[in-house]
Amino acid sequence: MGVIRTLPDEEIEELLRASVIARLACAAPEFGARPYLVPLPCFYDGDGLVALSGPGTKIAVMRRNPLVTIEVDRGNAPDHWESVVAEGEYRELIDPAEHAEAVSLIAEMSGETPVVGPDTIIFRIELTAKSGRYERPE
Repeated sequence: MGVIRTLPDEEIEELLRASVIARLACAAPEFGARPYLVPLPCFYDGDGLVALSGPGTKIAVMRRNPLVTIEVDRGNAPDHWESVVAEGEYRELIDPAEHAEAVSLIAEMSGETPVVGPDTIIFRIELTAKSGRYERPE
């Protein structure tokens, strides 16, 4: 096994920018005692994550309690990995200008324009705290 160390801030930012799937944890008492954990396709803009979704459990939970945690990682071996955990707050984008900006960001970062239907919910996770760890062989 290697040594686990704190990931420097610039590497936290790089991992957030490079990741296209985050793990989203959210919770609200009326949805049960356990946190709800799901993969979230999303894009980092330097302050938060932009994503879209249809209606469902994660949207219902975040509408009830907007405080969430996300995790992104990458690994090459059991002792060669990086991970970022960030706290944030869910916010639906309702303003047409914010919608357009988010769709443009998703299109730019993914290489394709997302299909936005009448039930599509576009949202941000405003990140409020970030930390990272990494492990390397000794």
